[in-house]
Amino acid sequence: MAKTTNLNNAAAVRQRGVTMSDVAKHAGVSRTAVSFVLSNRENASISEETRTRINDAVQALGYRPNAGARALASQRSDWYGLVTEIVTAPFAVDIIKGAQDQAWLDRRFLLIAPSDQADAVGPNQGLEDAAIEKLLEQRVEGLLYAATFHRGVHVPESAHELPTVLINCFDADGKLPSIVPDERAGGRVAVERLLQAGHSRIGVINLDPRIPAAVGRLKGAREALAGAGLELDPDLVVSGYATADGGYEAACQILDRYPKDQRPTALFCLNDRMAMGAYDAIKERGLTIPGDIAVIGFDNQELIAAYLRPKLTTVALPFEKMGALGVQTLAALTAGQPITADQQVVDCPLLERSSV
Repeated sequence: MAKTTNLNNAAAVRQRGVTMSDVAKHAGVSRTAVSFVLSNRENASISEETRTRINDAVQALGYRPNAGARALASQRSDWYGLVTEIVTAPFAVDIIKGAQDQAWLDRRFLLIAPSDQADAVGPNQGLEDAAIEKLLEQRVEGLLYAATFHRGVHVPESAHELPTVLINCFDADGKLPSIVPDERAGGRVAVERLLQAGHSRIGVINLDPRIPAAVGRLKGAREALAGAGLELDPDLVVSGYATADGGYEAACQILDRYPKDQRPTALFCLNDRMAMGAYDAIKERGLTIPGDIAVIGFDNQELIAAYLRPKLTTVALPFEKMGALGVQTLAALTAGQPITADQQVVDCPLLERSSV
């Protein structure tokens, strides 16, 4: 009968919300003893038997520490904040996965605040400011600020109140550390692969030439050709919209610009969507991939690269690795440790499939 009464009492306590005093009463100890055990206070002289009774009471009552109160008292929490637009992106969501996995290894958790980033100005700026303010109210220990595509950003001033690390973007004001992909090395490895396959006349379907991805990837392509004693023919470089239609139109221009015997034998497309459009242009002209023209993309957008026929060889953007490195860098900053560089670049590996 007494056991049933205790169970009923425990259920009633859980229903109204368990306090530390409830745990103390259930275990027959002082509230101070409960506080010492739950905070793992090392210099507290509490017997193992008492610790066991307290832990059993915690389990029986379903007690959960008040994280908000604990954060207020210590000015620390187990949380990092992540401000990002990536929740709406088709493949950059791997940044969130990499950050979450690394945070979990460090016994930290992410609070994610979706935000339509607007490069510091415009109608969405208020939303971004509000997202950061909400995270600061939760006493997060640091902030991660992640973008869908590599670019310079102006981070709201409130983000400077605590350690902040940028992922897949960089601070246009040069004040905050960042993690970005090595676009230049990625462009170089793509064209080196085409050179290894015997191609010397290579067309490039470029992105908007002003953005960091286009600048870096094209520079890497030029370096690879220069290493083989070749130059990139400017007539073989066509910029287009970063879409399948943009890639199709650019590929048509390149393929129709020359007689059949002078066409390029390979195309380096600066993203996978443009490569998908280039496939259509190539096949419309009765050409085969990779028999007549080899194709390499960039991004490793899985739903495209792995399901084109033939499957697309591409350079992968290291989203997951950038997310993990962002958390590692933030952990160092919150611990007061120095970091090695204001900007860290992450390798973009080549993924071999069937288009070369």
